[in-house]
Amino acid sequence: MTAAPDTLAAVPSTAELPQAAVREELLQLLAKQGRRVPYPVGLAAAAVALMAGDAVSPWFSGLWLSVVIAVLALRWWALGLLPRLQTTAVQTRLQWAVGLSALNGLVFGLSVAFTPFLSDYERMVQTILLLGLCAGAVATTAGYGPVFLAFLIPVSLANAMSWVTGGGGAHAVTWVEWVLGALILGFAAVLAGLARDAWRVFVESIGIRQQQQRSNEQLRLALQRAESANSAKTRFFASASHDLRQPMHTLSLLGAALTMRELDQSSNEIARQMNVALRSLASQMDALLDISKLDAQVIQVKPELIPLSKWLHRLQQEFQPATQSKGLTLRLDCPPEAFVESDPVLLERVVRNLIDNAIKYTPSGGVEISVSRDDELWRLAVRDTGLGIATDEQARVFEEFYQLGNPERDRAKGLGLGLSIVSRLVDLLDLHLELESQPGTGSCFTLSITAVEGAELPPSAALPELAALRNLRVLVVDDEEPVRLAMQTLLGAHGCQVLLAGSTREAMIKALGQRPDIVLADMRLRAPDDGLSAVRSLRSALPGLPALLISGDTAPERLREAHEAGLPLLHKPVAAEELLAGMLAALKDARTESHPA
Repeated sequence: MTAAPDTLAAVPSTAELPQAAVREELLQLLAKQGRRVPYPVGLAAAAVALMAGDAVSPWFSGLWLSVVIAVLALRWWALGLLPRLQTTAVQTRLQWAVGLSALNGLVFGLSVAFTPFLSDYERMVQTILLLGLCAGAVATTAGYGPVFLAFLIPVSLANAMSWVTGGGGAHAVTWVEWVLGALILGFAAVLAGLARDAWRVFVESIGIRQQQQRSNEQLRLALQRAESANSAKTRFFASASHDLRQPMHTLSLLGAALTMRELDQSSNEIARQMNVALRSLASQMDALLDISKLDAQVIQVKPELIPLSKWLHRLQQEFQPATQSKGLTLRLDCPPEAFVESDPVLLERVVRNLIDNAIKYTPSGGVEISVSRDDELWRLAVRDTGLGIATDEQARVFEEFYQLGNPERDRAKGLGLGLSIVSRLVDLLDLHLELESQPGTGSCFTLSITAVEGAELPPSAALPELAALRNLRVLVVDDEEPVRLAMQTLLGAHGCQVLLAGSTREAMIKALGQRPDIVLADMRLRAPDDGLSAVRSLRSALPGLPALLISGDTAPERLREAHEAGLPLLHKPVAAEELLAGMLAALKDARTESHPA
């Protein structure tokens, strides 16, 4: 109940508004109405002239009508000109408008000169027309007193006098005529009161509009600040991601190379734990990368046939160690005939985030993945026995960086991006996600996916052989020496011959000396150099050279550049398996382009 006074106070009162602004608005209104009024008013004057023409000389009535038309034309021209006379004071221009209104009122007041020659019926019609013009003037003048009264007073007085004088002395005055004269003056008083109200409303409307303009400007500035902050956030994430991914990438490569060596049991366990920690950190960095990819709008949906039973069984096996380490159970219930068509990579990202969240926020009990049929849909549900989510928090859990029950920002619970990514990927895949939860009883996230009937899986393709990498000549282009040496260590362990370069110029020299079989280029080199330019330069000298871009940069514009260049892009830290698979895929694509089927 306290909001209403604040709202009213936000609208400036008549006294608070700048008078010049109100008067400028009034001049604009008078100019607009001055171009509309002459047509109906001219018709009313013509009706009076026609009635008078039957009783008096047509020349006399025609002369009056000509004067009326001339005054209307003068008002049409002058009122339209007044708003444009910015060098003339507003008050002066309004005085001219008052004079024009008074002139118009006097001309119409002169029409009562026809009264002695009109019948009672014609006199009544004339009175009604004049009263109608006075009533219309309330709207056409916005009720502004000086302009309105300049027209109302001469017309109303003349109209009333035509009755109380017995038609200009043509006959004795009756009590009916006295009453009509009084009613005309009373009507004029009522119109004057309505005009005051109309003027107050006009001024308040200007105040409301000005307040709205100020609010719109504040909203526009707030939107600009929000967009600027969002852009700054994206740039910060891109820079921070790149700087953090570089050493992580080096550690990941060295860790993978370390596991390929013969180590004692204790050293092997240390290497394994180190790689587990790196994968956990890489997973959190990938969440930031997913947000950047969604912001850059470079994610393409590539639908494929997915057998949910086998697909979910693989995920269950991958998450089984995490649930067992917390003493939880992870159950799967999916009929073998459940097939859907969607992007397997993006859908897996959604389901992984849901399962991962369920495990993180379930201290005891378990997690269940179930698939059931609902008409033309398969409903994939991830249900847990965890803490649950209060109703007023359920919308907020899909916001970026928002986490429930993690005030200490425990890194084991992630960054709070999982459900934000889920929400945006669900929209991208055109799926429907439902959340049912109560505090203390757990949560259930349900995906609705269109079912595919009678589907059959194509025969599985053979896995690429890593033996194809032996004696492969690889040119690594990266401006950071630790990354180059780590790549050399890992690729050398797989039998590759590795050439190292820190710039495009150095890469060209190495490539012309020994032609590489594939190029692995960091996307961000020392300015003004970059990986895209390096690949283009190398391909100009060695056409058809297979290439992979590797980057820790998550800026949306850089992601779009790589996407538009049509080059495969791997993001640091790159797992050894992902790197080797990417190299084999790039080599296969190059062979396919050289020797199409």
